[in-house]
Amino acid sequence: MTDAATYRIRASFTATTITVYQAYPAHIGLPAARDGRFPETWQRDRMTWIKPSFLWMMYRCGWATNDGQETVLAIEMSRAGFAWALSHACLSHYKPGLHADRATWKRQLKQAAARVQWDPERDVHMRPLPHRSLQLGLAGEAARRYADEWTLAITDITPCVHRIHNLLREGNGTKAEQLLPAEAPYPVEDHLLAHLRS
Repeated sequence: MTDAATYRIRASFTATTITVYQAYPAHIGLPAARDGRFPETWQRDRMTWIKPSFLWMMYRCGWATNDGQETVLAIEMSRAGFAWALSHACLSHYKPGLHADRATWKRQLKQAAARVQWDPERDVHMRPLPHRSLQLGLAGEAARRYADEWTLAITDITPCVHRIHNLLREGNGTKAEQLLPAEAPYPVEDHLLAHLRS
């Protein structure tokens, strides 16, 4: 598999939005879904990680069973904001050849408004797949703009998450897969990812 195929964003998207996922405790997730924006208790000065992959989010939150991750949100954010974050991101680990040296990478990472890491994508049974899933960490200006400008809609999808998980526990993987969000390779200009492929 080529680097371009391995490190390719897969997501649900429209002409103007991309859906990303996050999981929160109820006191943050429920007001966010109700009001369509993050509540005042959501800390804009901390790094927040967004995930375009539904199944990676399920792997991370344990199908909404992990402590503090009981409410799963599908967030529609602007594609323009997503592109801005990618263009201002730094890879979360040092890669010789991509970065001039480790000191340069550390300096870039410290100054970057966003950071990217790639982890093995998962299938519905949480087994690793050969291609990677993007995690995008937003800090500083990027986190504030995500909360106040780029987020266009927030939906609590926890009931759907529980339904899929229950089907899997019942051994009905085929029906569970039918309920997964449709994801496809996300159209992004190569220069936005060239400095982020690990």
